[in-house]
Amino acid sequence: MSTTIHAAVDALGNPVRLLLTADQASEYGQANALIEGFDADYVLADKGDDSDEFVEVVEKTGAITVISPRRNRKVQREYAQKLYKKRNLVERLFQKLKQFRRIAARYEKLKRNYQSMLYLVSSMIWRA
Repeated sequence: MSTTIHAAVDALGNPVRLLLTADQASEYGQANALIEGFDADYVLADKGDDSDEFVEVVEKTGAITVISPRRNRKVQREYAQKLYKKRNLVERLFQKLKQFRRIAARYEKLKRNYQSMLYLVSSMIWRA
């Protein structure tokens, strides 16, 4: 019944990829799947995605990593703090998704049905 939505957005905050996982699953495991196949200049992510492996994958694609480092990192990485503030576009997307009651209340019990509703709502967001 509990599900986590992982989202990738473009520079305007429009959804480009949505993934569903069980709520108890780690967010870190979906980071590579979210960016796979995209040609981006910058990859913005939250502290939960701060790992040397993920940063290495991003830099192999030629993109610049903008991730706030965790406090317990032995070597703190530099990042563009002004650009990092654009991460709020993802939070805005989730607020738009929650405007649709079927998404917020999770009326759909099957993963495929819920994901279908997410795609339908995403297409409506793109048209707006």
